[in-house]
Amino acid sequence: MAGPVIVSPPPPARGKPLSQDPHAVRDTRENVLEVAIGHEVRSFRKKLGITVADLAVTTGLSVGMLSKIENGITSPSLTTLQALSRALGVPVTAFFRGFEEERKAVFVKAGSGVDVERRGTRAGHQYTLLGHIGSDSSGVVVEPYLISLTEDSDVFPTFQHDGMEFLYMLEGEVVYRHGSNLYRMTPGDSLFFDADAPHGPEELTHLPMRYLSIISYPHGRGNG
Repeated sequence: MAGPVIVSPPPPARGKPLSQDPHAVRDTRENVLEVAIGHEVRSFRKKLGITVADLAVTTGLSVGMLSKIENGITSPSLTTLQALSRALGVPVTAFFRGFEEERKAVFVKAGSGVDVERRGTRAGHQYTLLGHIGSDSSGVVVEPYLISLTEDSDVFPTFQHDGMEFLYMLEGEVVYRHGSNLYRMTPGDSLFFDADAPHGPEELTHLPMRYLSIISYPHGRGNG
């Protein structure tokens, strides 16, 4: 059976544009409340597994009006909110929970990250956690690490855990394994992959080495 091969980087992707604009902003302060209410209405509806048409029948509101509410285009009256509350089985106050909710951010000065113990630590791989937010509205945990390897580091057996992982090479050179494929990574290269497949450094080509690792996984499921 043939062994793994080093995979050449693919040409730049020319697929569909992203569905989310990373630079989008809300136009005015007045629209924030409507957007927050619309987000909660849509969220509760989807949790029940019903369509906008189903909700229209239950509430007596038109599909067009519900669409405007969910998209934050119109401000629903108290009577409308009460109808939505009964149909969705939630208190009226539940529609306001995202309004002006505190959003957390973590700022870490250079050299001030927290060194943590992970599986690779005993092989000489230094893991510096660059920030952590315990809970947020996304339902996803994101852990950014700066991983440093020196001449004293060993090639470590492969990792395998829940979620997705993104690597960005900062310094040095490594042949990195993901599943049956090998990727030669130099500064500026990145690798984004399903972390459930076996992965990890296969060959420490040029040391010292530093790369950024960002791991994401659902709340309640550790990264192993």
